[in-house]
Amino acid sequence: GFRLEGSWEHRNFFPPEGMLRLRAVAGTKEQLVGVTVRKNNFHGRDRVLTFDLYADTVQRTAYTARTVSFTATFERLTTLIFQKPWTWGVGIELVATDEAEGVLSGLHTQKQPYYIAALPLHAAYDGSDDLLDPTRGFRAALRVSPEVSTLNGHHSAYARVQLDVSAYQPLGGVVLAERTRLGSIPGTAIENIAPSRRFYAGGGGSVRGYGYDLIGPKDVLGQPTGGRSVTEFSLEARVHTGMLGGALSVVPFLDAGTVNESITPSLKGMRFGTGIGLRYKTGFGPIRVDVGTPLNPRKGDSRIAVYVSLGQAF
Repeated sequence: GFRLEGSWEHRNFFPPEGMLRLRAVAGTKEQLVGVTVRKNNFHGRDRVLTFDLYADTVQRTAYTARTVSFTATFERLTTLIFQKPWTWGVGIELVATDEAEGVLSGLHTQKQPYYIAALPLHAAYDGSDDLLDPTRGFRAALRVSPEVSTLNGHHSAYARVQLDVSAYQPLGGVVLAERTRLGSIPGTAIENIAPSRRFYAGGGGSVRGYGYDLIGPKDVLGQPTGGRSVTEFSLEARVHTGMLGGALSVVPFLDAGTVNESITPSLKGMRFGTGIGLRYKTGFGPIRVDVGTPLNPRKGDSRIAVYVSLGQAF
């Protein structure tokens, strides 16, 4: 498939520092139009007030969705110029979405209309030494989003909770890096939660060696259905080679993850992936190429997966 994205931005459309941004996406798996209004340094340095309205149609591995969404957020951000130990954000999100499970087999379930109101909150601590390429310290981020969802006249209340922790230790020419993710959605049965709001695992930012969102419960056709809890672990050794002026590193890694329908994060159904990657350091962050393979694949899982992106995996 293909994906084309374009945007127009005026950074002082609403003086002072009031940005207007128009964007559009055209692709085989996503089509989007959106408008964003952003006020920088709102009641304090690096405090940002943002309003975002968009409509999109998307086809993910596990579901299809046609969505209209409005969000308003007020947050304190970290930047490359002023890396901050503490950041936070509060927001309001209103979503109207028609969603259906089933993509891989080509057989989609009937689309269901969900109407969602959410209050997303997040707080993060960054004790690392570098925003893009950390070598020491640790990070922790907590996201909590109380939500009310309406499906066919039935109202459901639940909360999406996710904790991410990562740590970094320099050992000579090697940086050891570890990551943990725990998530839970208590409050209602999984069928009352829109597929796009559930937890998934697998892919370059999750468990390498597996396809995007392919870890976890599947239906009778072998399609991922998502879950109400997620558990992930990652371990990397970022080995500096001294080659190419010291810009090239070799990175063996081991990832593990599982998704379950219960609300308690657990080790049930844990999938493991391993592999090796290359990092090429640039002035705007490392370029990452990882090649992974599943250690305990299920039927239908590919034996090799390749991921290319900008920045460290975590």
